[in-house]
Amino acid sequence: MAPRHTLPSWTLFLAVCAVGIGGTFQYGYNVSIINAPTQHIHKFLNETWTSRYHKELNPDLLTFLWSVIASIFSLGGLCGALMGGSMAIRLGRKGALLMNNIIAILASILMGLSYPTGLFELLIAGRFLIGINSGIGFCVQPLYIGEIAPKHLRGGLAMGTSIFLTGGILTGQIIGLRELLGEEKYWPLLLSSSCFPAFAQLLFLPWFPESPRYLLIDRGDELSCAKALKRFHGSSEYRREMEDIQRESSALDGEKPKKPWQLFTDRGVRWQLITVIVMTMGQQLSGINAIYFYATYIFEAAGISAEKIPYVTLGTGACECLTALSCGLLIDYVGRRYLIIGGYLLMTLWCTVLTLSLTYQDLYSWVPYVSMMCIFAFILSFGLGPGGITNTLIAELFVQSSRPAAYMIGGTLSWISFFTIGMLFPFIVNGLKQYCFLVFLLECSFVAAFIFLVIPETKNKSFLEIKKEFHKLNFGRNTRKKETELYERTQLQDEFLKSPS
Repeated sequence: MAPRHTLPSWTLFLAVCAVGIGGTFQYGYNVSIINAPTQHIHKFLNETWTSRYHKELNPDLLTFLWSVIASIFSLGGLCGALMGGSMAIRLGRKGALLMNNIIAILASILMGLSYPTGLFELLIAGRFLIGINSGIGFCVQPLYIGEIAPKHLRGGLAMGTSIFLTGGILTGQIIGLRELLGEEKYWPLLLSSSCFPAFAQLLFLPWFPESPRYLLIDRGDELSCAKALKRFHGSSEYRREMEDIQRESSALDGEKPKKPWQLFTDRGVRWQLITVIVMTMGQQLSGINAIYFYATYIFEAAGISAEKIPYVTLGTGACECLTALSCGLLIDYVGRRYLIIGGYLLMTLWCTVLTLSLTYQDLYSWVPYVSMMCIFAFILSFGLGPGGITNTLIAELFVQSSRPAAYMIGGTLSWISFFTIGMLFPFIVNGLKQYCFLVFLLECSFVAAFIFLVIPETKNKSFLEIKKEFHKLNFGRNTRKKETELYERTQLQDEFLKSPS
C-alpha cells in the first residue's frame, strides 16, 4: 500500500539538517575556503621562513609547501574514509558524527594558532585533521540519512548530503570575499571558522535519535528502535518502517557487519561493488574539476575583469546548490536512473560543445559567451545527476551488514580519485589543452551506458527488494530455486509480522 503522506516529519527534516551541518557541509566549506587566502598564505610562509632561517624561501620550496598545505586535506580525507565505517559500527551513526566534531575543533585551533605562533607546521596539521573530519562525515552522514528515511522519501532526504556539500562550497566562496574574511589580516580566522559548523552539530544532533536500523539490526534493541521510529515518523506511521526493518533483520539472520575486504570475496554483492567503483570514480573523473579549472580563463575571455571574477564564480557555486535542491525535489518522482543517466548524457553534450567553442575561441566575438554558457550548463547537469545521486545509490544498493564497508570503499576511491586528479590534471591540461574534454566525454558516455545496462531503478523499493534485483546478475541463470526459497521465506516473514501477537 502506498504511503499516505509525501512530506517528511519536522523531526526527520531537522535531523537531516543537524547531520548535514557537521557532515558534508564541512567538506564543501573546507574545499572552498582555501582558495581565497592563497596569496596571504604564500606571504606568511615567506615571512616565517625568513625569520626562522634568516634567508629567503626558495620559490620551488614555496610551491612545494603550498602544495602540501592544499593536498594534505585529501590525504586526511582518505584516512577519514577508512575510519568512518568502523566508527559508525562501534559508536553508532550518531555517536560517530558527534565524536567527529572534536577533530574539527582541534583542527580549527591548530590552523588559527599557526599565524600568531609563526608555525606553518600547525597549518599543515590542521588541514590534515580537517581532512579526516571531512572523510568521516562524507562516509557516516549518508549512512545515517539513508537509514532513518522511509523508502518513499529516501532519495529526497539522502540528497541532503549533496545539498549541504554544495551549500558548504557556496558559503565558503561568500565568506572568502574581500568584504568579509578575504582580507590578509583575517585569513587565520577564515581557516579556523570550520569550528562553527562543528559546534552547531554538537548543539543540535544530541536531540535526535540514533539510526533505528542500527539500533535493531546491529544492537538488537527493539524498544529503542520503536521509540526512534515514533519520533521520526509519528505514532501512526512507524509500524510500516518497523516491519521493514524486522524483515531485513530476519533475512540477515544475525549476520555481523562486514569488513571492506570481505565484500570483494562476497559473490552476493559483486555487481553492487562494481557499481560503487564505477560510479564513484566516474563522479570524480567526470570533468567537473576541469570545468572549474577553465572557468577563470573563460570568464576573462568573455571580458570579465579579474576583480569581478570571484563574484561570477559565486554563480557557479549557486548553480550547484540550486541543482542539488532541484534534484532533491525530483528524485523520488522521476527516479534515480533517469536523472543520473540524463545528467551524464548532458555532460557529454556540453563537453562536445565546449571543446568546439574553446577551439574557435578567437574566431568570433560571441564564442566566449558560448563557452561561458557551457560552464554553467555542465555544472547544472552534474548537480542534477552524478553530483547528488551517486551517494544516494550507494546507500540503497546494500543491506545493513554490508553498507558501512561499502561506504568505506566508496569513500576511499573517491578521495584517491580526488587526490590523483589534483596531481595529474595540470599535466593533462598542458598536454591536451581544450581537447582534455574529449577524454571526459568518453568517460561520461561509458558511465551512462554502464548505469543503463546494469543498475535497476531503486525508487520506492526496500533494501531487500533491491538486493533481489541484483541476485540474477550476481549468481547468473541458476538462481530459480534460490529465488523461490527466498520468496517463500519472505512470504512467511510477512505472514508472521502481520499475524496478531
